[in-house]
Amino acid sequence: MKKSLVALAALAVAGVASAQSSVTLFGVVDATFNGYSNKSENVFGQTAKITKNQLTNSGYNSSRLGFRGTEDLGGGLAASFWLEAGIANDDGTTGGNVSNVTGTTTTGLFNRRSTVSLSGAFGEVRLGRDYVPTFWNDTVFDPFGTNGVGSNLINTANGGSIPNATGFTTNQLYVRASNSVGYFLPPNLGGFYGQVMYAFNEATKYDPGILTPNVANSQRTGRYVGGRFGYANGPLDVAAAYGEATIGDDFFAGSTSTLKTWNLGASYDFGVVKLFGEYSQAKNKVDYSVPNVTDIFAFTEPGAKGWLLGATVPVGPGLIRASYSAVKYSDLRIPGATNAISQNLTQVFGLQDPKADKWAIGYVHNLSKRTALYTTVAYVNNKDNRLTGNGLSTTGSYVSTTTGYVPKTSTAYDIGIRHAF
Repeated sequence: MKKSLVALAALAVAGVASAQSSVTLFGVVDATFNGYSNKSENVFGQTAKITKNQLTNSGYNSSRLGFRGTEDLGGGLAASFWLEAGIANDDGTTGGNVSNVTGTTTTGLFNRRSTVSLSGAFGEVRLGRDYVPTFWNDTVFDPFGTNGVGSNLINTANGGSIPNATGFTTNQLYVRASNSVGYFLPPNLGGFYGQVMYAFNEATKYDPGILTPNVANSQRTGRYVGGRFGYANGPLDVAAAYGEATIGDDFFAGSTSTLKTWNLGASYDFGVVKLFGEYSQAKNKVDYSVPNVTDIFAFTEPGAKGWLLGATVPVGPGLIRASYSAVKYSDLRIPGATNAISQNLTQVFGLQDPKADKWAIGYVHNLSKRTALYTTVAYVNNKDNRLTGNGLSTTGSYVSTTTGYVPKTSTAYDIGIRHAF
């Protein structure tokens, strides 16, 4: 009897597998020797450094393990799935952090992409966790692809150190959004392409509203809406994107914090060199449904503008990569400001908006189509002591400002190997 059940189970599995047109196991294993030095300085010109050398991962491509498959439904229709998990091959851990509707993070296995979709002549409808439209330009038009120490400062500003009314916050919806519905244009439009996305925050609503629990970031945080449209033909690729991500809310204070981002990127391949460029602008707008007297003089739209210029040059089996990126913040609260009025003093006394720039250069040597050796060096110059998140490290750390030191410069390197399968 047991043998019969096993046989039936095997037949069932075989039947499911045969119904698929294709099922693929794929992945990337990327190991990196990484080192950085973040220098701080006090008013007397004395310097202090934080340095570290480590073995880490994802210096060239993000390490991952995934499964994807497609079933031909006939009549030009196809159903597909994609399950992709981030892996940390330097210590053997899998999965990673996934943002939820409260703005905090939870551990998820398929934290990179987890989607099911239906496609045909109309395009593709995709459901699940996926890249947001506004992230694509930051990675596609960067020679370093937002990986490793060479990643541009637009990536740093829009993802890791978004300015808000009290300082900086992390944008949980910068790269991907969970609980999303996306639509992609069909690929036969003469080079034109595009996508739109809406992500649900999945908040529980109460009627009457007074019964709503007084928990911050529980009613609107997690919502995303955006789109990206572009044109790619021959050596030219150009695209523009816009998105709104709700990154904070307080129901009883009547406030909602929405990060509004737009960017424009392009690349052109001359053969001997491929050029890249991008401009990005983000504003963190705080809306109040009830007038807020303490913020009557506030700059309620702190934000950042960033730009990038880059190039790749093929050299035999290798590729030289180089980029320059910069970011400038605006309407930031001065260090120690306790309310909107003291924040306003930043402009009254003419303090400059903080900014930073970054240089990066690297080389990739392809041993085969799937295996490559690479190295990158980068340098960041902080031009204001509030940009503590612009350190070339996994934590962005400097000597604490409470000790009298302020962030100044960072240098870092990556030396690694990448294998894809």
